[in-house]
Amino acid sequence: MRRRMCLAAGLLAAGCGLTSGSPMADDVRPGSVGRGEPLKGARLTVTSKSFTEGLILGAVMGIALEAAGAEVLDRTGIQGSIGSREAVREGDADAGYEYTGTAWITYLGHSRPITDPREQWEAVRKADAANGLAWLRPSSLNNTYALAMSRQNAQKYGTKTLSDVAKLAKSDPGAVKLCVEVEFANRADGLPGMQQAYGMKLPARNVTQMDTGIIYTQTAKGSCPYGEVFTTDGRIESMNLAVMADDRTFFPHYNAAPMINAKTLERWPAIADVLDPVTAKLNNTVARTLNAKVDVEGEDPHQVALEWMVAEGLVREA
Repeated sequence: MRRRMCLAAGLLAAGCGLTSGSPMADDVRPGSVGRGEPLKGARLTVTSKSFTEGLILGAVMGIALEAAGAEVLDRTGIQGSIGSREAVREGDADAGYEYTGTAWITYLGHSRPITDPREQWEAVRKADAANGLAWLRPSSLNNTYALAMSRQNAQKYGTKTLSDVAKLAKSDPGAVKLCVEVEFANRADGLPGMQQAYGMKLPARNVTQMDTGIIYTQTAKGSCPYGEVFTTDGRIESMNLAVMADDRTFFPHYNAAPMINAKTLERWPAIADVLDPVTAKLNNTVARTLNAKVDVEGEDPHQVALEWMVAEGLVREA
């Protein structure tokens, strides 16, 4: 992405993917993190992607930094994957949670993931140092891709793995119809790579692109025989979807980890001490629970993040 001169009158132009944002104003105090307020005097901008989990993780990060004494500007909710990364890389934002698989495949241009999740994070950390980005310790939260279907369709077609889906696509081409997001349809670690790994050759007419929320509802109704889902999404259980096992382990590990502008971390090294214990508590069970509160129960992502952090003792409300 070409660098643009976006700063003017303290605002970021929409062309950079960021809006003016607003200060986070949570009345929080240190709990198990942020003791001694080591970030007192810091003015930090937190960013995130626009989907539910991204918004929750952005709020989690911002609240932790607030508890440690920082003034935090909220610029979460950037559309797409590249915008939030570029904001941190270019210094228009200071930090955000990112996924190791996305960095390794999409940003750093590798065609194959590293099968060991820790080794993949380490490789990303080393490679991105040249881009002015520092990666802190990863979580066990692994928000990878999957295909799912309604229980009724699962019984009808009898598929349990992606290899089963590939076999069905050969024996009954009309049966394998996918509903996917635009991004998944075009990413190397999405539909094109999955088809290559499993030997699928789906005609374009069998792939329908739609928004994430619609995919889940249409898959649950059976209108979409197979829908693209995320493994940490709370709607999988609430809608009683059957997930196809990635038996060839094609999809990369997408472990969430804090991605920090290297200059920011050099100036405020205590950021690592503040975020490490927070990240350590993030796993798939936590993610599915928090995501469901937003996507199923209709709660606000920021409030969901705050309530979880208070319940975990990470921060205290004043």
